[in-house]
Amino acid sequence: MALFPAFRGISTKEEDNSVKAETEWLSNQSFRSDDALALHHIVLEKAKEAEEGEPSVSDKSYGRISEPESEDENISGRHRKRKKKDKKKKKHKKHKRKAGERSDSDDSQSDTVYPSDLLKKKEKEAQRQESPVEVVRQGRFRWLDDLESAADGFFCVDRKADPANWQYKSLYRGDVARYKRKGSSSLGLDARSQAVSWDEPAGQEKKRAAPRRTERYYSSQARQLLRSDALPSRPPAPGGSAEEPGGTSFIPLPSLSAEQEASATAKGSCSWVNPLGVYDVGTALWLEGKGQAPAPHQEKGGDERKSADTPEARLTARVEELNRRVRENPTDTEGWLEFIRFQDEFAASGAGLGSGGGEADAAEHRRVSTRAVLEKKLAVCERAVQSNPGCVALQLARLSVCRELWEPAVLLKEWKKLVFLHPNSASLWRRYLRFCQGHFGSFAVTKASAAYGKCLTTLAACDDGSMLSHPALPGAEEDMLDIFLQQCHFLRQAGHSEKAVCLFQGLLDFTFFKPDSVKELPTRQQVEFFEPFWDSGEPRVGEKGARGWKAWMLQQERGGWLVPSEADEDDDDEGDDEEVKDKTLPKWRIWLDVETTREANHWLPWRPDKSTGQSEEDCEDPERQVLFDDIGPSMIRVTRPNLQLHLLASFLHFLGLPVLASTSSSSSQLRSLLLDDLSLLQDQRDPERPLTSIHLQSSSSSSLSGVSPVGHMTVLGTPHKQAGLCKPGEEFVQNVLQQVAPLLPAEDRAVLHLSWLQYERLKVLRCVRSGNKKRLRGQGKRSKRLAKRLLKEPENRGRLGLWREYAHLEWLLGNLEEARKVFDTALGMGVARGLKDTALCHLCLLYAQLEVEETWRAEGQSAAGTAPASSAAVHILTKLAEEATYTPFSGQVAPVAILKARKSYEQAVEVCLAGLEAGRSKKAQHVAGLVGCYALFQYLTVGMDAANMVYRQARERLGQHASTTQQITSVDSSSANANSSSGKANSISVTGECEALAVQQAALLRHHTSTSVFPLVHLREALTSALTHFSTSAPLWHLYVQAEARYHSAGRARRFIHSVIKSDQSVVPYLFAVWAEQGRKELLDSVQRSGGIGDTLPTIPENGLSNRIRSLFEAATATEEGAQCPLLWRMYLKFMASEGNKERAKGIFYKALQNIPWAKGLYMDAVLLFPDAVTEFLDLMTEKELRLRAPMEEVEILLED
Repeated sequence: MALFPAFRGISTKEEDNSVKAETEWLSNQSFRSDDALALHHIVLEKAKEAEEGEPSVSDKSYGRISEPESEDENISGRHRKRKKKDKKKKKHKKHKRKAGERSDSDDSQSDTVYPSDLLKKKEKEAQRQESPVEVVRQGRFRWLDDLESAADGFFCVDRKADPANWQYKSLYRGDVARYKRKGSSSLGLDARSQAVSWDEPAGQEKKRAAPRRTERYYSSQARQLLRSDALPSRPPAPGGSAEEPGGTSFIPLPSLSAEQEASATAKGSCSWVNPLGVYDVGTALWLEGKGQAPAPHQEKGGDERKSADTPEARLTARVEELNRRVRENPTDTEGWLEFIRFQDEFAASGAGLGSGGGEADAAEHRRVSTRAVLEKKLAVCERAVQSNPGCVALQLARLSVCRELWEPAVLLKEWKKLVFLHPNSASLWRRYLRFCQGHFGSFAVTKASAAYGKCLTTLAACDDGSMLSHPALPGAEEDMLDIFLQQCHFLRQAGHSEKAVCLFQGLLDFTFFKPDSVKELPTRQQVEFFEPFWDSGEPRVGEKGARGWKAWMLQQERGGWLVPSEADEDDDDEGDDEEVKDKTLPKWRIWLDVETTREANHWLPWRPDKSTGQSEEDCEDPERQVLFDDIGPSMIRVTRPNLQLHLLASFLHFLGLPVLASTSSSSSQLRSLLLDDLSLLQDQRDPERPLTSIHLQSSSSSSLSGVSPVGHMTVLGTPHKQAGLCKPGEEFVQNVLQQVAPLLPAEDRAVLHLSWLQYERLKVLRCVRSGNKKRLRGQGKRSKRLAKRLLKEPENRGRLGLWREYAHLEWLLGNLEEARKVFDTALGMGVARGLKDTALCHLCLLYAQLEVEETWRAEGQSAAGTAPASSAAVHILTKLAEEATYTPFSGQVAPVAILKARKSYEQAVEVCLAGLEAGRSKKAQHVAGLVGCYALFQYLTVGMDAANMVYRQARERLGQHASTTQQITSVDSSSANANSSSGKANSISVTGECEALAVQQAALLRHHTSTSVFPLVHLREALTSALTHFSTSAPLWHLYVQAEARYHSAGRARRFIHSVIKSDQSVVPYLFAVWAEQGRKELLDSVQRSGGIGDTLPTIPENGLSNRIRSLFEAATATEEGAQCPLLWRMYLKFMASEGNKERAKGIFYKALQNIPWAKGLYMDAVLLFPDAVTEFLDLMTEKELRLRAPMEEVEILLED
């Protein structure tokens, strides 16, 4: 019997024995044919019954039984279409078929039916009935489920080879049946030596069994879970059953039944826990260890309070409150602004925004969420502006939101429309100028300068009454001066230093040398009279032989004057040094050196020297010439004396001179635009001078540190090559001071002379730190000569401030005995004035601090706060309090004199602070010197605790007075009071004195903790309390970072800095946070690179500092002030490049260009970090019209020469 019954009839009688032997394996002796035939007959009967009950599909469609040759066309539509497309193959196969075999398609196409065809049809039907399971010799594979009826053939013979099996080494996956295995074993295999691998393809495995990633704590699902109102987990009830919902959140005690409670109440005093009957029922039950069931209304109230304390409930209540507020009072602008700001808080909480499906969709979800929040804020802004069309603050909020939604052209058009409707609003103009200055797509230096000129012209017209439709707002003159200074620094940062210097020269001439005949004219007419003077070629302010606009106009009325031809002998000695010193360097490095050198030497505008016959055509660089059209629109009137002094002090600071805090009034927004130098973050304190380092800062006003002076634009982190300016620059500074000082009052003139001496002292200090003795000797001679010349003037002989600077200069040069003589001479002249003199207190404080430092260095750095009777500092402070004739220190101080001096200090401090609080005294500058002397006296005679108490009490009272003054100033400014400007100046003065006290206290605590055993908690408390109020104070941040750097754990410092950042909008805390983290990272990197076992053991490695620094940079640049801070972006770029990720660093550079396209220093940093793209950067600078002093073509010519 055959193994496969369907192949039983294949063999024929003609087969020989050899063929039978080959097919012997097909036979199966255990097969029973009768059972197979019985089963087959049952199948046939069922198929016959099905045919009689319902005709097959083929009968319905064709009315006849399909032949075996035509079955291919009825299998599937796909095979049928495949045959129709390939007609040539069908024609090629037709002639090979037998004449009697025709397909259904051939029969259907012919209408003639022959008798022979009918006869053959009957024979085939009879053959099918006799052998229904006959093998189909030709055809294609079909699945059993695809058969139309049971009568069709189950098997077929495929004589056509499939080349795909040879090509792909396997069957087509669609022809392989899918099944699931129930095990991994195989029958017939030896399990010890044979096995079959049933592994699925990798792609199907991942698709079928892709595990879901575990969500981290910062994922959207986890944040949503944290924000949800989750039910607390509670233990089961004592009875073992689950606790009922709404029960208490604690384990309840078993409650009494009604009968037990009644009996306990009836007993009263008979209870053993309540023998006297004084306890109520609840107390008695508690003593017995039993509890009462809570009342239903109490449980309900607790649930309501609980639901009201959820974050979602608070947000909902806040939304309802703001909606009700703006609905009931649509003119409440503060309510609208708070509602607009609340949208960010609402979005940050995640309420109202669906969470993403996973981390893969986080970026898309964030982008959609940001877009949704912006559109929502815009809708609120539109409603607010519709209700308050005249509110500028709402208009600004609307435009700030639209910056991310609108096209640049549409946004610029809206800005122009807004400034046209409100031409007298200085705050609006500031925002518009920041937009023009920081929008990369439409930025160009000429366009931004034109916007500045338009702004100042319009505000000047409103100020002098020329624009009748819009009167000037309070403080317009001060606002115009701030915008003018912003324009000058903008040009300096863009590389156009000549234009910035000419702006200052023009405004100084326009302010201090204005003729009397034009003072009453409007501003524009005054500018028209000023233009001939500017174009006449006469020397201007700062140039040699300058006489001013007023003298020139008077002489022109008389017939003019002839400028004498004087040969300048100094110019002959001044030879041009070689700009290319090393031609072996790369071309980009040579360009960087040449550009930096020319920036330092060619910042003054070029003027033709008429004595040598020069003309304008002789200028090699036309950009160095400044026309009147570049400065004319920016000329404004500055009439108030304090603003005139502020203008002059700003120009001196622009040139690199230190200025006093009282003469600077730059706002925080302006300061973020000006910050571009690392001097703000670099600690300039000298460890050998712990107390007097605060007097050696580059600027007496900490609010102006971090702004690089003109001529010092270098790559970030590169030190300045010279202490001061170039030789022509130093002469220019001297000419400015000598020409303008006689026009000022005596007090203002003393301020200028003091700033001049501080500048000389600063240059001496830089020479001392450089270690160049030859340069120090020459600079010392020049500085002492200037100090003596100023002190010889009759009006300066009694100026103790100048004597103090001269004595400090001698002390820095190492001439201690000469310095002490100068100090003693000054004290002999003014000690009789006593504690009421501000300059005398500052002089004695500096003298005493210098003596303390010298004693500390002389006695091995261990003599702090000891031997008060033999201390020169105690003698100085005692003589100050005695108000008697001063005698130099002889070696001993009487104890009685110390007690009298302490009493005098207490009374003087109390009188000074009480006078400020009562408003009787306006001299807030006196507080820092007086309290500093008293605290240092207490430190030397009593101890650190007494000195700390003096500082703490003075700061508390001064802080209360400052807050009161600020409230009064805000009320005066809102009511347009005329006294608002003086009140604002007084508030600034009080705040500055309070900050100075905090710096003195921290410096003294720092000195004491480093020289003796003292808890550091006092220093930390003093610094944290001070930085909470003065978050922009660079000296305080330096002391705090240095104090916290001693500890490895930075958690406390990070938490404090984060709290300061949240409460303050300034960019300075961000900068110092980044600086502190970078210091930690450099320390750890240096220790890990050292390789020494002794160095690596005390330091625990810390990971994630790079990511933390990067996150700080991202958070800082996301703020409004940080986005336009050049120093922040330049630090970010340098940090990313130092990490080795050049591509990401270049991305940061292009991102920075979108916010600060005017900063030339950013381009120079990029040239240093990415030298391969130097040509691209130079083309970009040329496109944006930044000052390019050395084109690359000129550098190539210099290399050829």
